[in-house]
Amino acid sequence: MDTIGFAARLRQNVVRMTSVGKSSHVGSCLSCIDILAVLYAKVMTIDPKKPTWEERDRFILSKGHAGAAVYAALAEANFFPKEWLMTHYQDGSNLSGHVSHKGIPGVELSTGSLGHGLPVGAGMAYSAKLGQQKHNVYVLLSDGEFDEGSNWEAIHFAGHHKLNKLIAIIDYNKLQSLASTEETLGLEPFKAKFIAFRWNVIEVDGHDHASLIKAFTKAQQVSDAPTCIIANTVKGKGVSFMENKVLWHYRSPQGDEYEKAMRELEEHQA
Repeated sequence: MDTIGFAARLRQNVVRMTSVGKSSHVGSCLSCIDILAVLYAKVMTIDPKKPTWEERDRFILSKGHAGAAVYAALAEANFFPKEWLMTHYQDGSNLSGHVSHKGIPGVELSTGSLGHGLPVGAGMAYSAKLGQQKHNVYVLLSDGEFDEGSNWEAIHFAGHHKLNKLIAIIDYNKLQSLASTEETLGLEPFKAKFIAFRWNVIEVDGHDHASLIKAFTKAQQVSDAPTCIIANTVKGKGVSFMENKVLWHYRSPQGDEYEKAMRELEEHQA
């Protein structure tokens, strides 16, 4: 499947969904869409006709506030009808603002409170290792999420047990809810910290599909350690006036802003 076209459709869906539902986190969604496009269109072993297939790869969105992006990816991958997307964040809809597994095929875990996804993913990978299962567990995290101590416990645990089927991807857009990560609680030296916990680490441009595919391929070949892919990204990627703007962590595109965003995305796709 074409990952570039897949990502373009995801961006349009996400801007449309957040506008209709008047929901937050469009910037957080746009920064990780290329990662999701590569995972769902190229990398993961999944079957939309059998969402609970035992041999499927598992995906957890630890940065649960970017739920709209995952819902869009699942719809584009045919896990459920695309018409569902327009109910996002509305009363009575299963498509809640933070990603939920309730009634949504393809969602492994409801998330929202930061710092939960990686510990659960590590548990899944440990269980798979004990059961000699071959599927991979992918966990997508935000950078600001590493302010949560539970992540570092999971990192320690995964390194100790050499959970090579666990692949963590960090959406490193360097902006948190109200300020930069550096201003809030600096993360550097980020790579060195993972190496100290006995992880394999790959740094990559999180918007370069070829580089992402290469990174995932390398991660799948590691036999003695979990892998962390530090994906350098831009918050709000794809919409010029949203890029690198902390404002779009909570603001939803309405009126002229929505029209301008959609025009830009349509021009990029063309």
